[in-house]
Amino acid sequence: MDVVEVVPTFEQYAFTFGGVAPLRRVTPGTALRLWSDDAFGGALRAATDLSSEKVDLRYVNPQTGPFYVEGAEPGDTLALHFVAMEPARDWGASAAIPFFGGLTSTDRVATLQDPLPDTTWIYELDRSRNTVTFAAQHSDLRIDLPVEPMLGTVGVAPSGGEVRSSLVPERFGGNMDSPQMRAGTTCFLGVNVEGALFSIGDGHYRQGEGEACGTAVEGAMTTTLIVELIKGGAPAWPRLEDDTHWMTVGSSRPLEDAWRIGQTELVHWFRALYGLHAMDAYQLLSQIVEVPIANVVDANYSAVVKARKSLLPPATAFGGLHDDLRSRAASLL
Repeated sequence: MDVVEVVPTFEQYAFTFGGVAPLRRVTPGTALRLWSDDAFGGALRAATDLSSEKVDLRYVNPQTGPFYVEGAEPGDTLALHFVAMEPARDWGASAAIPFFGGLTSTDRVATLQDPLPDTTWIYELDRSRNTVTFAAQHSDLRIDLPVEPMLGTVGVAPSGGEVRSSLVPERFGGNMDSPQMRAGTTCFLGVNVEGALFSIGDGHYRQGEGEACGTAVEGAMTTTLIVELIKGGAPAWPRLEDDTHWMTVGSSRPLEDAWRIGQTELVHWFRALYGLHAMDAYQLLSQIVEVPIANVVDANYSAVVKARKSLLPPATAFGGLHDDLRSRAASLL
């Protein structure tokens, strides 16, 4: 399988979902190898670099794309299978940004507290050991952590002509910040506009569930993926499938509504997968789901609702496309 490589310039990045002309047109079945910059655009390179001084908030979460998928029409389903994610730099950065994060005053959770200190941590990458190193700012503690690459942003253009910031997760995908968006996962997104206009970015070398301080180990990433298109069948919210789980993602505020969206969407998916009555699907999923919080810091919060395949009879979604894409991906590894 041929692989199309794209390394955008800064001028070619998108900073919204919707409202941007396509960077390139691709046909279904295309394999892409895409370079994306980190959420800060490479501005934080040392622990002395502070976000308030170095980061322009108009240009965060740069997106590689959008890509126009030939034949994609509203109501179709875009499938993106992630083959590989490889750190593209030898360091990643994380930061406590003033008035941003899960445990500080924010513009939406307003209090009379002063902001937490503007602080940057640099994580050095050891490729031979596949680790990044946490180095404490206020002591000598250092801990090597496994690299677990993921993408914070995967999305398509929204419906209704909307233009949404690359900081926002919603039904079009976007800044979901889920560690489930990793190599081996297939992401299914409903197409809202002609060509789908999908983009990716916001590489994380690792991230805890919830992304509590608001930033992961943010790093430039080289992502290999396969693009496919299913005519019709558009899911209302993002669906994910890997070899072990069925997953849905809900994004909203408050967090309970994100949880409800994900739960409801998995009930709907199980009705199709197993021919279940909604009440039976509701009961079954109440006993088996896991619900990792993806993020509690973005403009909307995101929750992933997942059901383990090993607990269930065999089933296939979208004609078994995930398994087919896994087979095709093997030729690229």
